[in-house]
Amino acid sequence: MSEEENSAVGEQPARGRKKAAASPPRAAGGGPARTAKKPAKPESHLAMVRRARRINRELAELYPYAHPELDFRNPFELLVATVLSAQTTDLRVNQTTPALFAAYPTPEDMAAADPEKLEEIIRPTGFFRAKARSLAGLSTVLRDDFGGEVPGRLADLVKLPGVGRKTANVVLGNAFGVPGLTVDTHFGRLVRRWKWTEQEDPEKVEADVAAIFPRSEWTMLSHRVIFHGRRVCHSRKPACGACPIAPLCPAYGEGETDPEKARKLLKYELGGQPGQRLSPPPDYPGRPAPPLGAG
Repeated sequence: MSEEENSAVGEQPARGRKKAAASPPRAAGGGPARTAKKPAKPESHLAMVRRARRINRELAELYPYAHPELDFRNPFELLVATVLSAQTTDLRVNQTTPALFAAYPTPEDMAAADPEKLEEIIRPTGFFRAKARSLAGLSTVLRDDFGGEVPGRLADLVKLPGVGRKTANVVLGNAFGVPGLTVDTHFGRLVRRWKWTEQEDPEKVEADVAAIFPRSEWTMLSHRVIFHGRRVCHSRKPACGACPIAPLCPAYGEGETDPEKARKLLKYELGGQPGQRLSPPPDYPGRPAPPLGAG
């Protein structure tokens, strides 16, 4: 917020009145000088927790249909899709995986894949050589050490090639029902804007946010925050004027505050555009994404 300017004191009648206060100092150019803004009282930890939980409730009302935006039918498909989602959009992954899973439906199939053919299929997702090595490596470990099944433990998942804590939490929360926080770029950006944490390291962010919410909320909280980051609270130009949780946001004003202009910044179903999934859940209110090559 900008600092408030002092208003000039009007003229007072000479008789029966106290002497008027001196006029405020003038800034360069003749306008009133700005005075220092009184610092706001720091928010207590308890107040922050209450505000954070209210934001979660508001997001639950805004996005009752929040869900993982990667298409998958089983834990293996979700694991592979999440690995492919690094440095690209979920949309591009969803447009790529139908051909990938048609060619390699199981870990055994993917472990035996010709590297060049695998690379060619996943090329649209970027960094395809490194991702192909990760997919072949994790599929080999699943085949050799886990009987071709994706393990349901964090300790086992993070040992797989190309699988970090974020990917493991995505798989655990959405394929196995084990609560977890997905700290991606959207999640990290928003929770820092909301002053839930000041940390930059994803594991420290995860720890700070986990301490605010019951474990049972972690997976759905992740979906809601990521949905909001993709649709409203963008990185470069947040749609502050169209944001339902603006009164709870310490960063209000970083983006467009004019309601009409802000509404034009909304994306996906909130902006009348297709979503990221080719096969969205039945309760998704938007349009499915087009397949690869269809637009």
